[in-house]
Amino acid sequence: MVRDGLYYALGLCVVAAVAGWLAGPAYSVLPLVLAAFFLWFFRDPERVIPSEAGAVVSPADGKVTDVATVEVNGRPRTRISIFLSVFDVHVNRAPVAGVITNVEYRQGRFRNALSAASAVDNEQNIVTLEGDGHTVVFKQIAGVLARRIVFEKKLGDRVERGERVGLIKFGSRTDVLLDPAAGVQVAVGERVRGGASVLAHLPPAETAGVAATGARRQEEAR
Repeated sequence: MVRDGLYYALGLCVVAAVAGWLAGPAYSVLPLVLAAFFLWFFRDPERVIPSEAGAVVSPADGKVTDVATVEVNGRPRTRISIFLSVFDVHVNRAPVAGVITNVEYRQGRFRNALSAASAVDNEQNIVTLEGDGHTVVFKQIAGVLARRIVFEKKLGDRVERGERVGLIKFGSRTDVLLDPAAGVQVAVGERVRGGASVLAHLPPAETAGVAATGARRQEEAR
């Protein structure tokens, strides 16, 4: 369990005790129910991390809401978006093994995380990972209810595939941006589990390099 759940639950238990003492046992019910909810919400189950080469695992539990090609800094990337409801585990995990080469926090709005605009407009933390010749970016994006993004790693840290890296409170979205040569393994509407579900397979670094060079030459030819 994430320790935040213990803090919330403990505070609500104190409220329940005070309310019960001042107004009667019936007034303790609601804070105790909320305490139980927070203990459940901040659960942190163990996961079996896939070991196959090139696997990109989901950074969060939730529902795949979009698989699309987008342009990032003038280059195409495959974006896989995952929506987390308040009923999902909110612990975030690293999609691949690698070194954190950039962490960028952006203030923003708290629009519905299901909307396409939330990927740009909402508060978010953008993490870039370099590993095995690939660059993988994943975003922690706040939603309507989410008011705090937690990222526990720092620039230069090495993380392993599926390693816990933070969480988002309370409903939110995560995006993973991949090389367009990646073989996507999920479809819109599919439910995934953080650290356990494979979103895509990255090609060998040599293959990806050839594909990227070809794409740049095509752009230059235009």
